[in-house]
Amino acid sequence: MKATIITIGDEILIGQIVDTNSVSIARHLNAAGIVVHEKASIGDDRTQIVDTLDRALAASQVVIITGGLGPTKDDITKKTLAETFGSRLVDYPTVAAHVERMLAQRGIAFNELNRSQALVPECCTVLFNAHGTAPGMWFERQGRIVVSLPGVPFEMEHLMQDEVMPRLKARFALKSIVHRTLITSGLAESMLAERIEAWENALPPYLKLAYLPDPGSVRLRLSAYEVEGERVSQEIEQQFATLRTLIPEHVVGFETATVQELIHNRLTERRQTLATAESCTGGTIAARFTAMPGASAYFLCGVVSYSNEAKIDVLGVDPAVLERHGAVSEQVARQMAEGARRIAGADFAVATTGIAGPTGGSDAKPVGTVWIAVATPRGTVAVRKQCGTDRGQIIDRASSYAIALLREQLTAE
Repeated sequence: MKATIITIGDEILIGQIVDTNSVSIARHLNAAGIVVHEKASIGDDRTQIVDTLDRALAASQVVIITGGLGPTKDDITKKTLAETFGSRLVDYPTVAAHVERMLAQRGIAFNELNRSQALVPECCTVLFNAHGTAPGMWFERQGRIVVSLPGVPFEMEHLMQDEVMPRLKARFALKSIVHRTLITSGLAESMLAERIEAWENALPPYLKLAYLPDPGSVRLRLSAYEVEGERVSQEIEQQFATLRTLIPEHVVGFETATVQELIHNRLTERRQTLATAESCTGGTIAARFTAMPGASAYFLCGVVSYSNEAKIDVLGVDPAVLERHGAVSEQVARQMAEGARRIAGADFAVATTGIAGPTGGSDAKPVGTVWIAVATPRGTVAVRKQCGTDRGQIIDRASSYAIALLREQLTAE
């Protein structure tokens, strides 16, 4: 079964707000075995709403609409839906009483605009919105369902969970959609694809593999649509079990697992410790570790040595090395990591130094150049990474690459 999600609002199209509703709706639908065929964002325009709805109904059995249900003149969804389904707007007393009571609690007058919230198309089933003033609406036409929900995210979420999904599950005989995601680290997407090519080619035709690269990791998602859920889930687990034997050193975990979580667990189990020395990443690496409960068991300290003086005075970087090679160099990255390990008394230390931009780059060291070093009981390793051109992207990528390098060194222990 297919569904289309339509979000309505000029504020979405001009970038004034981020459309989180379609993400949440898609998750609900997928969990129930309904395939999202298309997502569309359109403005508060009658012609657009009608045309988009017609196209959606031609391709999908279920259409979920959010937005455009407010009391002001720019919100036209309800009126347009009434016209589309050949119905008139009628007063719904239960909604009127609820709106009046809710507004009174907020000290807002119940005027004619607010009273219009209780007007709904006569042909729809009203979905009671306990958390807001705009009710949801359920329409049926020739076996197809159209649901209109308010655009306020938490109101939409409650209606999807409490009203829409139970009705869809009761209305249709739904099969399962199964997704399972394995997290890998240490292999670029192309290298990973080459390593697992034979495994991928041998997958059953009903299993679809997707590569989802992130800085420092690649997610592998196996999906099956409209299937018998339990049997396919077992097949996916068996396939991933086989894959783990092919790339054991690169497997991080499943679903939302992160490399820093793996490091967190390994350091805690081994009773080993960690320190960080960051320049261009500005404390991002330390923040990723200390955001996890229990980090105090292994995380000793983090130094943000942004200036050369801090690198020299705090971490003990040799001024002559800075002068000869520059702050963004393998030699300085190594000395930063070794200095952090020494002053903290840590088993491991990770360091970054680079050019986050937008200025400061050169032909030899363009913006995005980052040197990363990890100091271990066995010695120090350093790598150079080119992390992009946008400042935020550079910081994020450099932090991820540094954590991935730390993980490699922990695995080699």
